[in-house]
Amino acid sequence: MLWVSTMRRGTVGILVALVHTLAACEFGPFPYSATGIAWRMTKPAALLMNQETAQVIQVAFRNAKFPNITGERAVRFLGKVAYGLTNIQLNNLSIEQSEVELKENDAIDITIKNVMAIFKGTLNYGYAGAWFLQLFHSVDFEIESSIDLQLNIKLMCQEDQVAADASDCYLTFHRLTLHLQGDKEPGWIKQLFTDFIAFTLKLVLKSEVCKEINILAQVLANFIQEIAANFVQDEDIRLDISLASVPLIKANYLESHHKGLVQYKNYSDVFSDSLFSPSLLSESRMLYFWLSEHILNSLASAAFLDKRLTLTITGEKLQALFEIEDTEAQRRAVEMIFQGTSYNDSVAKVWSLAQPQISLQPEGTVVKALVAAEISIFPPGKEPLMVLYMEKEITVTIQAAYAEKKLHLHPLDSRIEFKAFNCTADPSGNDESIRNFLQKMILVTGIPEVISRIQPTLISLMNSKGLHLFEIQSPEIITRKGYLIVQLDFGFPDHLLLDFFEKTL
Repeated sequence: MLWVSTMRRGTVGILVALVHTLAACEFGPFPYSATGIAWRMTKPAALLMNQETAQVIQVAFRNAKFPNITGERAVRFLGKVAYGLTNIQLNNLSIEQSEVELKENDAIDITIKNVMAIFKGTLNYGYAGAWFLQLFHSVDFEIESSIDLQLNIKLMCQEDQVAADASDCYLTFHRLTLHLQGDKEPGWIKQLFTDFIAFTLKLVLKSEVCKEINILAQVLANFIQEIAANFVQDEDIRLDISLASVPLIKANYLESHHKGLVQYKNYSDVFSDSLFSPSLLSESRMLYFWLSEHILNSLASAAFLDKRLTLTITGEKLQALFEIEDTEAQRRAVEMIFQGTSYNDSVAKVWSLAQPQISLQPEGTVVKALVAAEISIFPPGKEPLMVLYMEKEITVTIQAAYAEKKLHLHPLDSRIEFKAFNCTADPSGNDESIRNFLQKMILVTGIPEVISRIQPTLISLMNSKGLHLFEIQSPEIITRKGYLIVQLDFGFPDHLLLDFFEKTL
């Protein structure tokens, strides 16, 4: 029986290795050339997440299905003794300590010390004596155990996704004590079964617990990738987060590299000249995210194609735009444009005429956009009238920061160039006062108003993905020529992984 069990485990191992081989990913000669997004977790973050490991191991022990164990032994003067262990289940479990170590180019080494586990079940046994006397007995048993668990988790690429292999799993038993119900059975019964049951149960525990841990490791890897995929998706716009190269494990950090290609309906994105290099990220913070300028441009293009780059302004918001100062020039321009119509009976529309161009520079994110704006009035009892239409090329530098669970966008240097201008109050276009006033209005209140509309939209989107659940500490958003780095420390939500496994398994 033990031989069959060993053969079964060996066959499973061969099949797993074969699947990994068949599903291995192929990358080009330049490992980072297709990297649009990179992610690095340093050792302090791994240590923090290791605090959740004990809870995951408890799930593995609870979910392990222990098979019935049957067999027989020859006993002198008694003949053959047949036995069976049934209904084996975990009764109690505690974990004293968990440690994690990152092995260079090898694995995530997790050591779980002093796992105190109590198993219970039923021992059935019977024997045929020399005088053909047959006796059958059934007794409940309890086994106390003290175990150390060693895991070496490898990260690999499987079907262009991160896969976790936790098959390298060892259990070391420091104590395995059998207690029969009330210890009222004959002493030779306990002596007979203790050593043999202990040996057999060790094999079963290692097989079933390690198998369950390997399953949980892959479920967890899939869970993290599902979170990431959901985070970078909004309706029809999403990012392809399949791997661009093999995941790295270094002594001080884990790192993965993803394509980050934008997917939107028939929109096709191609990227093969990434600036990424591991040397661009340091190891002083817990988490790092690296994003290519190409991704932001592609997202802007998808947003334009999805007709999201539009804005309507009415009422008090419209009034705040135009009443930036109480001067004669301002009052004259407002009178000429709105022709005495109230702001509540007027509508301003702003939209992008072309795909915005985004450039990441040390001073910030530079956005260049060709924008159209029109103002229509709806005088009571009269036909609606478009009183102003203009096209302008706007270039604005924006600095971003994240604090108190909110994204803050700060416009810095801004430039405007009019491309078209048509005002019913100035058909000839010779009155520079209106154009000058509008240019000042756009710079002082127009651009900030647009950005103020973008901020809550992005915050709401990020929070809908669960970002607000994390305690993000001292985040920094750093822009460089062609790429952006986000670096931060964080607090892990209590029982996040445990709650997930309880809902999933």
